[in-house]
Amino acid sequence: MKLSTRSRYGTRLMLDMALHYNQGPVQLGDIAKRQGVSVKYLEQIIIPLKKAGFIESVRGPKGGHKLTKPPQEITLAEIVALLEEGTSLVECTDNHGVCQRAPTCPTRLIWKEVSKAMFDRLEAITLADLAEKAKSLESQKNQENKHVFPNRNGTFQ
Repeated sequence: MKLSTRSRYGTRLMLDMALHYNQGPVQLGDIAKRQGVSVKYLEQIIIPLKKAGFIESVRGPKGGHKLTKPPQEITLAEIVALLEEGTSLVECTDNHGVCQRAPTCPTRLIWKEVSKAMFDRLEAITLADLAEKAKSLESQKNQENKHVFPNRNGTFQ
């Protein structure tokens, strides 16, 4: 199974905003540069996030976008469910009418169980959790880079 780029990039967009929470509105151009995603694509992804009330826009010279709730109150399940337009891995788990075999199909039950397990896990992870993980990974990367080159007196930091 693959999540769509909408979910992957939408989560990165929301994570970036969480990392800059309480620093004022963030401009999409800045997020696009940091995340390596086109502004045009972020403009498309942000629409459903705004409609769902996760993000609000601020107009003016120091305008941009900001989260409407603290990062610890937004789960990855909410983001992915919104951007994937549901929580099902396959259509038949929610809509019996798409397949004649749905009422007696054993694989349908497995897909339903797997979908629930995945979204239960995503429900347990907030943007704040993800931001903490991102900061930790960045710190590890910076520590590793410190030891690559010697300082002026030839020793490693």
